Amino acid sequence: MSHAHSKSRVVFASSVLTAGALLLAGCAAPADDGGGGDSGGNEDVTLTVATSQPETTPNFYCGVELLKERLEEADIGFTVDLFPASQLGPDTERFAAVQAGDIDIDLQGASALSATYEPIGVVDAAYVFNDVDHTFDWIDNESSDLFASFNEETGTRIVDGWFFGNRTFTTKDTPIESPDDLEGLAIRFPDSPQFLANAEAMGVEPVAVANEEIYVALQQGIAVGQENPIVATHSQSFDEILKVASLNNHQVGIHWLVVGENTYDKLSDEQAELLDETIHGIRAENRECVEEETNKILDEYRADSSFTVVEEDEVDKAAFIEQAEEFFTGYYDGERLELYEAIRGMVN
Repeated sequence: MSHAHSKSRVVFASSVLTAGALLLAGCAAPADDGGGGDSGGNEDVTLTVATSQPETTPNFYCGVELLKERLEEADIGFTVDLFPASQLGPDTERFAAVQAGDIDIDLQGASALSATYEPIGVVDAAYVFNDVDHTFDWIDNESSDLFASFNEETGTRIVDGWFFGNRTFTTKDTPIESPDDLEGLAIRFPDSPQFLANAEAMGVEPVAVANEEIYVALQQGIAVGQENPIVATHSQSFDEILKVASLNNHQVGIHWLVVGENTYDKLSDEQAELLDETIHGIRAENRECVEEETNKILDEYRADSSFTVVEEDEVDKAAFIEQAEEFFTGYYDGERLELYEAIRGMVN
């Protein structure tokens, strides 16, 4: 698969919404047939696709670039403009733009989406999923009620999720084999309620700094480690400072493909069907690409005498899971607790 990066045209979303756009954002209702708004001919439509990911990560070159190529090659009226690296703003601002119809498709993490619809944050809980297969099993067989409620509350659809990589700990010099190894360590976590709850569940002293500040925080010793998928750790050069990667895999990183109802309203049935099918079809290829790139990076670490990799079978994952379950069954209540227990019940 080619990793050539197409040049993305930079267009910034308008910060001022028209009254009509506001009305649409407030009144959008879920479509009950899953299709577009017009069963007739295909009109030309330009789709704006946004993501926080830089062009150097697999979810760009094995994800949204494939989406652009396949939609345009179908020759049914699609033009797709890509905006990586948070060009259209941080997660919460981009999601609001999806709701308003200013962005058509966005890749979002569940923790960011929970700022608008709180229950979905549960799918980002530490060790809520045992592995990637468990995650996709839940998406395919158990997610419909949550996604329907999300659609009703937000006027947007979660079409599918693409694997971003397992989130792991990387530190300057401390191997992480059990929860006890995290005691007293200042580890950077994203500044959102769910991620900070994950830190507490695993016994971490979290340092909440913005993503663009992580490198400097590590340089200055404000944090002695961070947690991210290996592909993100490498693409952002954190491994220039951090020399221990511990494959504890505390969270299955998923980027959710979110599409606004306003977008479906402007698509023909044929275009809407192709959009959904293409997003679903890319999922397996994207996962394979992420896993291949992850293994390539880890092999480079293993071959580097200055680097230490704590392998997955060297981590006491059972201790991490037990500690996380004990925390979250007390932390969540109501709908979030029911969702958490249902997901864990698939494997317990």
